[in-house]
Amino acid sequence: MPWVDEGRLDDQDALRALDTRDALRSLASAGAQVRRALVSADEAGISRVAGGERPRSVLVAALGGSALVCDVLDLLAEAGSPVPVTTRRDAPLPGWVGPLDLVIAVSQSGRAVGPLALAAEAARRGAALLTVGAAGSPLAAVSAQARGVHVDVAIPTPSSRTALWSMLTPVLVAADVLGLTPCPTPVLERVADILDEVADECRPTSESFVNPAKILATGLGETVPVVLGDGLLTGVAAMRAASMLARTARVPATHGFLPDAASQVVACLDGPFGSGLRDAQSRDDDFFADPYLDGPAAPRLGLLALRDPDLDPSATALADAVVASAREAGAVVLEQEARSGAPIERLASLVALTDFAATYLALGLGLDPSVSRHVVELSDRTS
Repeated sequence: MPWVDEGRLDDQDALRALDTRDALRSLASAGAQVRRALVSADEAGISRVAGGERPRSVLVAALGGSALVCDVLDLLAEAGSPVPVTTRRDAPLPGWVGPLDLVIAVSQSGRAVGPLALAAEAARRGAALLTVGAAGSPLAAVSAQARGVHVDVAIPTPSSRTALWSMLTPVLVAADVLGLTPCPTPVLERVADILDEVADECRPTSESFVNPAKILATGLGETVPVVLGDGLLTGVAAMRAASMLARTARVPATHGFLPDAASQVVACLDGPFGSGLRDAQSRDDDFFADPYLDGPAAPRLGLLALRDPDLDPSATALADAVVASAREAGAVVLEQEARSGAPIERLASLVALTDFAATYLALGLGLDPSVSRHVVELSDRTS
């Protein structure tokens, strides 16, 4: 079973030695990313995106660590957008995209094959184009050739996972300009403040017993994690958290949101990580238990429930019932409620916390959160 070394989490020298690319520092820059991206978007002339007119439809292209940009815009625009918003990870570009539509392509490096191919095809068809990525990149060149708007990544970070807010902010500004979803500058400035607050609470010098991200990391360390959102907004946060747990902490995690995922989560309580939990726990408490004769203790199901304070009572009741069932079954249950505010503010508070938690989990397990040998080998084999 994986074991999180809490002593390592509070050892600043050990954290610095493991975190070779300063992932924690990059996550702490999230608030600054928002503020700098607001300036970059304005300097790029984002007010003229799509010719300053509302497009017939919007397609957002992003993948990997940037994929949350698609999910967030889809979430925020779903309820009130006057035009359809769709998302795409890879080519081909849907046949209906043409000169009346807007394609938004996002890639930190500006070289991701999927978004780059979609942007190039959109330009060929005469669609309006907004791109977010590295200055001087192939994506920026495609945008310039198509007379689109390109916003440079505001603050460079070692990976797209830690550059989320540099990439998401210009897209939210464009969505506000086009009337897809209300996301004015004052709201984004409050998002920056929230990200700063979470970064301060989760700073490396904050000890494990008070640091909320370290508490989540140690709680999930010896579990098979299930991240559950109690609604659509927290479902997007749950998706991001599961992705970060897998890619950053190398811990396989599943995710879902209510009401759809209620049955599948509760059904897991009867499975190999649910049934027999009490027996496993009693053996763990047995002083005479022999791990060589009896085998290692079974991993426990870990439920990380992300809660939205603005949900209606019926949705809250279902989430309470799922959490109660998990506790009765002996699963490790961790709950985290979003801060109040506009939807993007609530989402930001959860994403920031779980990003830090996944990073601390990697460090607590003795792993570099930014460097995976197998990911490097995969890249070499497919290049």
